[in-house]
Amino acid sequence: MADHGIFIGWGDVVVGRERQAEKVFGEAIAFFTQQQERGSIESFEPALLRPHGGDLNGFMLIRGELDDLHDILGSLGWERLSARSSAIVDGFGVIAASLGAETLRLVQTTQGYTSDLT
Repeated sequence: MADHGIFIGWGDVVVGRERQAEKVFGEAIAFFTQQQERGSIESFEPALLRPHGGDLNGFMLIRGELDDLHDILGSLGWERLSARSSAIVDGFGVIAASLGAETLRLVQTTQGYTSDLT
């Protein structure tokens, strides 16, 4: 299982753009399905969050190899999709994620970097 990912989060749909939001969500599913079929990503999983008092309403977690994920984020297809997403939801954000064994490695490395500070 890939140890790198992209976390894509979003908040509320912009009022009056609900139909467009459904369309762009479908485009995102199609985009990442295509990336998975090409072997550019290992997997992706969309999630819609239930009411919880915060401003994060949903997210998508994409798993893949680091270089492949960078290539996707540099692609014209992603540029188009992210611009369209930003136009229809509030709080659209994209964050690199460490997963699996990479998380453990990162924690251990960070401890080594900061051990003299505590």
